[in-house]
Amino acid sequence: MNAADTAWIIVATALVLFMTLPGLALFYGGLVRARNVLSVFMQCYAIACLMSVLWLAFGYSIAFGGGTSGIWGGLGKMFLSGVTADSLSGTLPEVLFFAFQMTFAIITPALIVGAYVERVGFGFVLVFSALWMLLCYAPVVHWIWGGGILADGGIFGEVGVRDFAGGIVVHETAGLAALIIAVFLGPRKNRTTPPHNPGYVFIGAAMLWVGWFGFNGGSQLAADGGAAMALTVTHISAATASLTWALWEKIKYGKASMVGLVTGTIAGLASITPASGFVGPVEALVIGAVAGILCQEAVNLVRNVLKIDDTLDVFAVHGVGGIFGTIMIAVFGAGSWFAQLGGLAIVGIFTAVVTIVLVKLTAAITPLRVDLETETNGLDITVHGERAYDMTS
Repeated sequence: MNAADTAWIIVATALVLFMTLPGLALFYGGLVRARNVLSVFMQCYAIACLMSVLWLAFGYSIAFGGGTSGIWGGLGKMFLSGVTADSLSGTLPEVLFFAFQMTFAIITPALIVGAYVERVGFGFVLVFSALWMLLCYAPVVHWIWGGGILADGGIFGEVGVRDFAGGIVVHETAGLAALIIAVFLGPRKNRTTPPHNPGYVFIGAAMLWVGWFGFNGGSQLAADGGAAMALTVTHISAATASLTWALWEKIKYGKASMVGLVTGTIAGLASITPASGFVGPVEALVIGAVAGILCQEAVNLVRNVLKIDDTLDVFAVHGVGGIFGTIMIAVFGAGSWFAQLGGLAIVGIFTAVVTIVLVKLTAAITPLRVDLETETNGLDITVHGERAYDMTS
């Protein structure tokens, strides 16, 4: 065990949890109507709790159980069977590696929340997220990070898929799942209501930016120059994408919005995620500069051309950003074109098929969408019996 590595990953684990709670919850919560903000908080918080238990029970074993098939890790490490405080994963205590990866298993299904807010049943959120994490996310983790079929020595040969912190594993899978659920749900009855609290959006985005240092810097799994470089390029990409998003808004609409500026931050963060361990500051500058414009145009494509109500633009920002960053690894010569594009295609097809099956299965167990009265009155009071704001008190 290396004490410095261990200390850094303990901090990184806390930072990645901070991304979901409270970062993502505030970012998403501020973007919805006031009558639905608590439902967003509830969904993010409940997902964090449920995924933690399921990652302990089955998820970690499926992803990192060391199965020999290359498809999944098996169930040999259910409930951390055989793992003690003295067990090691590289230079880290294995229980710490478990905890760090658990925070990724929390935020990935939580990202999907942005596609279905304001109109989805709470039971559907829990059942779908649980099944999706175990049957889609965990196997993909094994394929790329757990020594499976897409890793070095797998189906792409000596050089496998390069995905440093989750461009494919986290952002492509969550983005595609979000898009598919949005199609199944159909649009909200009122799609034109502006964000009820841009201040929440700003605070949440700022928390995500800080937490992302643990997300990308921690993925080095060591306290060394590689972690420092990953942290640095993450920051540069985020800053640059924020500026290009705002500039593109100014050129197109005559005004640069605060919500647009911070959404550009998230686009830059998602785009640099897969490449953060393989590029330097100049490449990060390029990735961020393109991401701010590319993801904004993807928002326009999904909303206005395809007419899909992916409410908070999960696919356009996270999905497109993660896919773009994964491709840029090959552009900058840090990975194989064959492996990068092949990995995107295989995971994309797998995610689409599993998500469609799970949506249909879950909808047979619990209603997918709330009724019109519930949607009109808001999920906070009708589903959870609470209001975020009581103006009479």
